[in-house]
Amino acid sequence: MRILVHDYSGHPFQAQLSRELAHRGHQVVHSTCVAYISGKGNLAEEPADGLRFLTIGDDTVLKKDAYVNRLFQETRLGFELARQVRREKPDVAMLGNLPIPTLVVAAAVLRALRIPWVLWHQDVTAIALRSFAAAGVSRLMGVAARVFEQGEKWSARRASAVVVIADSFVRVHRKWGTADKVTVIPNWAPLDEICPVARANAWSDEHGLTGVRTLLYSGTLGLKHNPALLVQLADRLRAQGEQVRLVVVNEGPAVPVIKEGAAAAGIDVTLLPFQPYERLSEVLGTGDVLVVLLAPDAGEFSVPSKTLSYLCAGRPVLGLMPADNLAAKLLREAGSAVFPPEESSLDSAATWVREILTDPVHAESLGKESRTLAEREFALDGCASRFEEILRAVSGAGA
Repeated sequence: MRILVHDYSGHPFQAQLSRELAHRGHQVVHSTCVAYISGKGNLAEEPADGLRFLTIGDDTVLKKDAYVNRLFQETRLGFELARQVRREKPDVAMLGNLPIPTLVVAAAVLRALRIPWVLWHQDVTAIALRSFAAAGVSRLMGVAARVFEQGEKWSARRASAVVVIADSFVRVHRKWGTADKVTVIPNWAPLDEICPVARANAWSDEHGLTGVRTLLYSGTLGLKHNPALLVQLADRLRAQGEQVRLVVVNEGPAVPVIKEGAAAAGIDVTLLPFQPYERLSEVLGTGDVLVVLLAPDAGEFSVPSKTLSYLCAGRPVLGLMPADNLAAKLLREAGSAVFPPEESSLDSAATWVREILTDPVHAESLGKESRTLAEREFALDGCASRFEEILRAVSGAGA
């Protein structure tokens, strides 16, 4: 098959899937949006037959907080993706992580070109927008949530198949009338690219973190997160007599929030931009405890992929997230801890972190359990076979 995979975010496991599909003999174009700033996966060109990497948004600087302007930008990116599809003429396309304006434009063009496509549904966007509206971030968010939900539903109905990442998504697709074409395939992380490393490593040396007790967050801090919780957690640890360095690897609007909060509270903080993907194992290995955040309203309809990377890295993980989230269930299975993402939970969360920091044997055991779980759950071969089967069925290709 000629397959076009567009992962707007450029995350690691989507690129790994494209590599595997190319390895199985398909001609694969893997497309991402460089205008979206996040931790990227391995998107480097390699001398591999059947795989090319393309981008959209090379000349775009997304203005995330200028909502109306961003709407027009994301619509233009949809047309840019549509032109890419027309040039490549794939037998089948698969789209994931797209903003709704981009998705709607791409879905319309794919329909006009009669190219079958699969929606790889990673988030239900309207849920996040409703939570922003409820929090009073912007009066436009409530209106946007209703409009975007209609766009998301319209696009899902035009997709030939839908892959969702958790069973909870199926309820939304029943409401939309699209449940009959839904397959649940949980996300994973690349085991061969993110591996356990020594706590003292080249990256920790470069940033003065070797021998420093470190609470580390690496990844996006967007609509589904409350970055102030990180500073508050470090503050609660200090109140319990445990001094830690808060390390946050991120770019975006959360950075000044953390910087100002840490300065006001007198918390030691290291703020760094997203690091090269080839150094991610060292970055995560530098954290004595890795932290993942997810807001209550996003619990059912988002699975933070950073959790999966954390497990691959073989470190103790603290989840400040809804208990029913799929990632929370994985953390508990690995022996790590999950607490509600609320300020009232931070004393208990800090107590758990302090116990890990003061018990190296327990910390090492939790790290091994994390990696063992990842190796059991994240086998690529089975996931790739399921995607390949769906793409074949949608495209009409033979077995």
